[in-house]
Amino acid sequence: MTKDEYEEWRARTIRAFADEQVAAGNWPADEALELATKANDVLLPDGFATAGMLFLRATLPDGSHVGVSWLGLTHPRGAPDCAFIYDIEIDEAYRGSGYGRALLAAAEDAVRSRGVGRLELNVFRDNDRAIRLYETSGYRVVTQQMRKSLS
Repeated sequence: MTKDEYEEWRARTIRAFADEQVAAGNWPADEALELATKANDVLLPDGFATAGMLFLRATLPDGSHVGVSWLGLTHPRGAPDCAFIYDIEIDEAYRGSGYGRALLAAAEDAVRSRGVGRLELNVFRDNDRAIRLYETSGYRVVTQQMRKSLS
């Protein structure tokens, strides 16, 4: 990913993260965009140049953009020898064609080539397509959060 592509991706990612948090019941809608922006700024204090972060862009031979991935070479909760996928997304028009699996494999290769032995990610429970991709790619559940509404 180039720096210019990063700026465009960042805006989309912040909006998507805000929407996901609202849908999951984590944040109120009127505060979500601000909270998502702050969360992104904490993880990427130097933006595209933040040390230990990788940004991959999947493209076709004709130059068409297919998807993106954001990787941290260290785990956000300190798990040793474990990188973290903050974002992996295939553009809607290209989903279901194997590009997600290819981008996931490229992310794994990028992490492995930098000497990190494990890779972790979070996925929302209702994202069945992504869950199937991760399971068939060898990922397994290591933690699970549960919630009950008391209202």
